[in-house]
Amino acid sequence: MDDCIIVGAGPAGLTAAIYLARFHLSIRLFDSGTSRAALIPCTHNHAGFPDGISGQELLARMRAQAQRYGATIERERVTGIGGEDGAFWVGTDQGTHPARTVLLATGVVNLRPEGLTGALHDEALARGLLRYCPICDGYEVTDRRVGVIGTGSHGAAEALFLRGYTADLTLISPRGEHALDAASNAQLEAAGIARVAGPCGGFAIEGERIALDAGQGRMAFDSLYPALGSHVRSELAAQAGAQRSDNDCIAVDDHQRTSVPGLFAAGDVVIGLDQISHAMGAAGVAATAIRNHLAEARPLRR
Repeated sequence: MDDCIIVGAGPAGLTAAIYLARFHLSIRLFDSGTSRAALIPCTHNHAGFPDGISGQELLARMRAQAQRYGATIERERVTGIGGEDGAFWVGTDQGTHPARTVLLATGVVNLRPEGLTGALHDEALARGLLRYCPICDGYEVTDRRVGVIGTGSHGAAEALFLRGYTADLTLISPRGEHALDAASNAQLEAAGIARVAGPCGGFAIEGERIALDAGQGRMAFDSLYPALGSHVRSELAAQAGAQRSDNDCIAVDDHQRTSVPGLFAAGDVVIGLDQISHAMGAAGVAATAIRNHLAEARPLRR
């Protein structure tokens, strides 16, 4: 029986694996290969990398570090979880594994614009023509022509955030007319942010820009931000009986403990700032809490 099984191999899961392995605990981490961090072409927000680092390179370094200290990393997709304090089971597409504790670091999945998928999506993302995180890379679009696909309070908030980087902003409704209340319209108007009705489609890379068809015709931008929300991958927590918030994030206390004893969660699957640094910090808290939880029931190292 493993001391801890970690589900998810993004920055949170891998940070926890490094901590837990260095606590001399037996760790098994399941990696389905779908970490959102792997899609980052180059982050300049991560401290210690002034020239930036790609998400894949960062994850590779973290995997190697966790394995150096004895963490076992399996390339399997977790399909189920159950049990209770002191005796969990984790099912994958290849078998079932017992553990004393479980850490869920399953993250979220960004919702993509309809029609912007596959190779076109990946190329646009790699070239910085498509971006998902204004906090991470808003600096890179300083004084550029930027489009935001979204509407309502969420779309308006993202456009207004990006207004701190550029004055050339357009908020495009994904379907039909915008669903903006009077307060949002007033804020967007005061900030000089154009609003264009949808639907939007016909995405293509044209030269050094990404282009699309919208309500007023063909438009092209230096970068495009979808503000369509995300899917929180908290289904496993619900299966285990853990409480979730209204937006489906896993509910945890200050030590990243869920409502199920022995079950912990960290990273973007928990409500908070969706940033690598935040996920790693929460993972350090979770790992230390897991170590202390286990120490209550098992002798310390002799």
